[in-house]
Amino acid sequence: MIEKLKDIFCIRREERWPTVFMAVLLVVLNAMVVARYYADFTPLRDSYWQVILRKFYISGFDPITYDVVSQWSAKYNVYRHPLLAFFMFVPYLLNQILMALTGANCAVFLVAAMLVLSGVYSFVFLRRICRELVGCGSFDASLLSVLCFSFAYVMLSTCVPDHFVMSMCVLLLTLWLTGRKLASETPYSIGQTIVLFVLTAGISLNNGLKTFLAALMANGKRFFRPKYLLLAVVAPAALMWLFARWEYRMFVWPQEMARKELKAKRTAQRAERDMKLFADTSHIKDTARLKEAFRAEQARKARQTAKTTREKPWNKHAGKPIAKGEFSRWTDISTPRWPSVVENLFGESMQLHQKHLLQDILRSQRPVIVGYDWVFNYVVEALLLLLFAGGIVAGWRHRLLWTALSWFGLDMALHVGLGFGLNEVYIMAAHWLFVIPLSMAYLFVRLSGMWLRIVRALVCVVALWLLGYNLSLFAQFLY
Repeated sequence: MIEKLKDIFCIRREERWPTVFMAVLLVVLNAMVVARYYADFTPLRDSYWQVILRKFYISGFDPITYDVVSQWSAKYNVYRHPLLAFFMFVPYLLNQILMALTGANCAVFLVAAMLVLSGVYSFVFLRRICRELVGCGSFDASLLSVLCFSFAYVMLSTCVPDHFVMSMCVLLLTLWLTGRKLASETPYSIGQTIVLFVLTAGISLNNGLKTFLAALMANGKRFFRPKYLLLAVVAPAALMWLFARWEYRMFVWPQEMARKELKAKRTAQRAERDMKLFADTSHIKDTARLKEAFRAEQARKARQTAKTTREKPWNKHAGKPIAKGEFSRWTDISTPRWPSVVENLFGESMQLHQKHLLQDILRSQRPVIVGYDWVFNYVVEALLLLLFAGGIVAGWRHRLLWTALSWFGLDMALHVGLGFGLNEVYIMAAHWLFVIPLSMAYLFVRLSGMWLRIVRALVCVVALWLLGYNLSLFAQFLY
């Protein structure tokens, strides 16, 4: 077991300098965020959530992890992230020790350390995939991995207190292990599948489906053997769902009920106070007429409030769901698909927009669709998509690429098809953007001579452009 862990996590000689470069970049990014929020988030408080929620602002990313590491609770959506709060319990305990020793809340530092570690190993696993499994040269594998981290929302995911870079890390680990299984024609065992499912689905439930797709690709027909299907797929999925339901009942539902009771109590007190004030200022003496007039006034105010609320960003920019059920309310059938694909899915995900820079569509007047000021941004986007398509053609016969593309297809069906998170689809880019440089790796292997040198030079230029462009805009936003 120790030897297997060493094989996975030890940085090899060839990987050291590229990994050092990436680690320095990620430390700089996290230092920028920590410096920005140090004064607000490090003082000790009885409650941290309101301060964190009010002060933290980078696009649509959620700062929940800061609060969970500061004051543990199951604050994540338990159906989408069933084990994430429990994964944060050890950092929370460590933070309690540091609070006692330093007199400061060290959550920003602990979260930054986790993000750097996740980002570094995401880089290492992607580089290994390109180098060992696809067959790229050392420089090309490093170049394509750097290209991935130059994409705007991969870069941002490595320094914001959300779960996306952690998801990316375990997904790339799964993809690398799957590639090794495919190369050696070795199937996943039941135990290996369960461990990977718990890691991926525990952080984000839909990523568990990607683990099953990877197992299907590695195991082939053996995936459907009753014993494997029952013990490695059906049972873990059912248990994860039951755990999420238990977690909701145990941690979330009591808090929701307490908030509803408090809200109802405050509403009743406010209504009583408003009625008294209305009676004191009204010339109506008859009690029945007074109550009727008060109800009419309250209805008028409610209509005015509803009209004002409809114009608020969280309503104005929210897409229309298929239905308003527990899970169907996460869908979106009204946000336009083609502009979202151009400007958000493949646009903002890779290159930040100059206008409405990193604004949150649910907290600002940023429109769902924002265009670039420069035509060059569209040229870069088109070039990357052409290279992506070329890589798919070049690697079409390789099952590892099929695995990655099946993950990509799952995300596209979820976001573009059902519309989940489509109004800010770019914040989830770390779940799938690595498929683009991975596909390009097959193109690098297929080409030779002058064509390889041309494509390599183009990718170098694009990677340097994206690093400089996105970093400068991010720094401008923070400071």
